[in-house]
Amino acid sequence: MSSGNGQGRIPVEVFEGPLHPSGVAPEQLPVPRVGRRRRALVIAAVLFGLTLLSTLAAGVQFATDYANNQATSLEDFFHGYAAIFSEPGLLLAGLPFSFTLIGILLAHELGHYFACRYYSISASYPYFIPAPTLIGTLGAFIRIRSPIVNRKALFDVGIAGPVVGFLFAVPALAMAVAYSKVVPAAQANAAVAFGDPLISRLLIALLRPGVSPADLLLHPVGRAAWVGLFATALNLLPAGQLDGGHILYSLASERHRRVSLAVALLLVPLGLRFWWGWLFWGMLLLLIGFRHPPLINRWEPLDRKRWVWAAIAVLILCLCFMPAPFTIHE
Repeated sequence: MSSGNGQGRIPVEVFEGPLHPSGVAPEQLPVPRVGRRRRALVIAAVLFGLTLLSTLAAGVQFATDYANNQATSLEDFFHGYAAIFSEPGLLLAGLPFSFTLIGILLAHELGHYFACRYYSISASYPYFIPAPTLIGTLGAFIRIRSPIVNRKALFDVGIAGPVVGFLFAVPALAMAVAYSKVVPAAQANAAVAFGDPLISRLLIALLRPGVSPADLLLHPVGRAAWVGLFATALNLLPAGQLDGGHILYSLASERHRRVSLAVALLLVPLGLRFWWGWLFWGMLLLLIGFRHPPLINRWEPLDRKRWVWAAIAVLILCLCFMPAPFTIHE
C-alpha cells in the first residue's frame, strides 16, 4: 500500500529543462540526502530480513500441515517460530510459502514505487512489517514524500500496486490449485478455515472440476497467494488513504470523504456478522479520518482509459474480497 501524499519541500529556484510526466521539472523535485537514503535502505533491509524469517516460520507450519494432510492447527502453529532457534534447518520447508508471499507483496509495492519514479515523485523503499502471526507479516508499504501533481499521477500510483500484485498472485494460486490435495472436509474440520474469494472458486471450477473448495487442501504456495489476494482486497477498499482511496480521490475528490465514511460504517455489520477483523478496520478508518492530501492540480480530469482501469480495479476487488476471510472453529 502507498502511504499518503507527502508535502516535501520544492526548492524555490526554477531551472530550465524538460518536464517529466508529472508536469514538474526534475530540478524542482526534492532530493533526499545521501545519509537519509542510506538509513532508509538499512531500515528497509532489516525489516525485509525479519519478515523473511517470520514468513519462513509461518511457512514451516503450513508445509507441515500440508504434508500431514491436515488443515491449519492453532495448537501447533507457532512451533515454526520456535524452529528459528531450535532447528533452523526446518525453515527450508517454509521457502515456498515465504518466497511466494514476499514476492507478491514486493511486486505490489514496486508497482507503486516505479509509478512514483515515472512521475518523479519522491518515495521510500518498500518497508515490510514482520509479525509472529498466522501468516508471518502485516504486509508492506511505501511512504510518498513529495506532493502528487495531478489526478492522472495519483490514479496511476494508486492502481499500480494492486494490479501488479494481483497479476503475480493469480498464477501462483492457479498453479497451487492444480496440484493441491483433495482431503474430504479439510476446511470443515480445520481449527482455522480460510475463506474462498471468487477468483479462487473460479480457478477451482476451471482446474479441478467436481472438487468442492471445502475438500481442497491448498498447497503453501496457494496459501501465500491467498494472503496476497486478501491484501489486494484490503488495499482496494475505497476509503481514506488506502490504494482504493487514492483511486476514488482521483476520480471524484468531492465524494471521497462521504464514500470513505460509508465504507467504514459498512465494515461494522460485516464485522458483527462474518469476521471481527472488519470491526478493527472500520474503527481504524474512522480514527485515522478521511482527509486526503490535496493535489497541486486537481482540476485536470482523467481520460476514458483510466476510467476503464477504474472498472478493472472494482472487478479485482470483487474477485478478491471475502466477507469471512477467517473462521475459527472451537
